[in-house]
Amino acid sequence: MNFKNKGVYFGMLSGFTWALDTVLIGTVLSKAVFVSTEMVIFLAPLVSTFFHDMLSSLWMMLYMTIRGEFKVPFKKIATRSGRFVILGALLGGPIGMTGYVLAVKYLGASLSASISAVYPAVGAFFAFVILKDRLTIKNWIGLFISILFIFLLGFSGGEPSPSYILGFTFILLCIFGWGMECVILAYGMKDDEISPEQALQIRQLVSAVTYGILILPIFKAYPLVGEVFKSSEMFLIAVIALSGTASYVFYYKAIYTLGPTRAMALNISYAAWAIFLSFLILHTPITAKVVFFSIMILVGSIITVATQDELKWMNILKNKRTA
Repeated sequence: MNFKNKGVYFGMLSGFTWALDTVLIGTVLSKAVFVSTEMVIFLAPLVSTFFHDMLSSLWMMLYMTIRGEFKVPFKKIATRSGRFVILGALLGGPIGMTGYVLAVKYLGASLSASISAVYPAVGAFFAFVILKDRLTIKNWIGLFISILFIFLLGFSGGEPSPSYILGFTFILLCIFGWGMECVILAYGMKDDEISPEQALQIRQLVSAVTYGILILPIFKAYPLVGEVFKSSEMFLIAVIALSGTASYVFYYKAIYTLGPTRAMALNISYAAWAIFLSFLILHTPITAKVVFFSIMILVGSIITVATQDELKWMNILKNKRTA
């Protein structure tokens, strides 16, 4: 397997493991410890995200220890690149991930994954505004397609319930956070001062600390933290965090081998994987309309972020089949 083929597999694996993370988050939030009272139901997504990112940070520390780089990310925090990674971490973690988990709670796993798949298109828009990256007419058309089918998907079920509208609001917050995170991290890592793995360690640590010292105290969520820590669900949360960490590692490896645009195009396959895994694990019904709208969101996102040259990885697969 050559270098670029590995990148394709890394990108697809990042999508699959993030879809698994999504479905499992939806599962754990339905457990008794998270639904005992109305207040617990409200706090559950925040507490689960805190544990998710904290355990993910610990998984990354173990990974970096194996690589012999345990202390390096901590030294890089004070650098210029480290400061941008911290900003990206706040956008992607406390803002983006909180919005995502709350959306999973109120919209469901497969619908949240489908709608959030537009984040590369939004990232491309902010890259145009902030980094002055040019978008062609085709890119703008792709962005329009994604946004159009997001709204069609979000409001195709008749009169939405209050929780549905709330979930849709949270998923838009997630899309903004993740899209901006990608732009900020790209700017921060452009000088090769910090590696993707080191950036990921900083990201997860900053996110967990922000939840621990800011978000959870504001919402008085620490009593629930103690209950969850003592519950049997902690093992499942650790598995979810491992799946999420694996997704980030695969994603960053895909960025390294293929470049960020092609990696994003592969990573957003998690929308399709989540529908399949929700059906397989949770027996969630699949309709032709949901599948079609989800595919169109993916198509629009890919058109927005990719040029013909940047999708040359498809020729790799074609050549492999004809070899």
